[in-house]
Amino acid sequence: MSATEKRTATKGSKAELSYDLLRSRILDGTYGPGYRLVLSQLARETGVSTIPLREALRRLQSDGLVEVVRNIGARVAVFDATQVEHSLQVLARLEGYATAISAAHMSATDIKRSRQVNARMTTALEDFDPTAFTALNREFHFSLYAHCPDAHLVALLEAEWARLDHMRRSTFSYVPGRARRSVAEHERMLELIAAGAPPQEIEQVACAHKIATADALRQSQAAP
Repeated sequence: MSATEKRTATKGSKAELSYDLLRSRILDGTYGPGYRLVLSQLARETGVSTIPLREALRRLQSDGLVEVVRNIGARVAVFDATQVEHSLQVLARLEGYATAISAAHMSATDIKRSRQVNARMTTALEDFDPTAFTALNREFHFSLYAHCPDAHLVALLEAEWARLDHMRRSTFSYVPGRARRSVAEHERMLELIAAGAPPQEIEQVACAHKIATADALRQSQAAP
């Protein structure tokens, strides 16, 4: 490798590391919605120069996790309930198809594992633990996607879930009253998968499940 190639590789590595670091801090809440991302400050915190950090911020802006506001600069994106609803509508279509094409690749043991996660969601409800419920909800859905033969689709789902997790910090953690219905809908999906139902039926039920969450969010926001 030439000296020029080494410099390019190092620059690329630093940009990738900067992206991963900033993204993880946004998603774990270290940098919350509205947090200003000042390059000089980030450089001091991370020990990375401003050039790879600037590239990382551009990527995060493309991901929808960072926004550039006039007279403010770059900051962690802030979302409202309408944007969350739109994201849920997109996720509904992706999830519906992913669940349908994953079903044929799930064994009885796989279905049992997903049921166990769903049962833990019920326990979280009984313990009044919305944080655990939200984490288990994600675990449940990814226990289905783990069998999806389309790697690109799974990558899209991971990106959209990450964005939605961040959105929740701006608007809501979960919708009261929706949780128990969500658990029942999960069980319905598993029943269809176990019975070898047609992919179109599984897709329709999985899609409707996420759309119901979007509808519940809209109704909760509209309530006085």
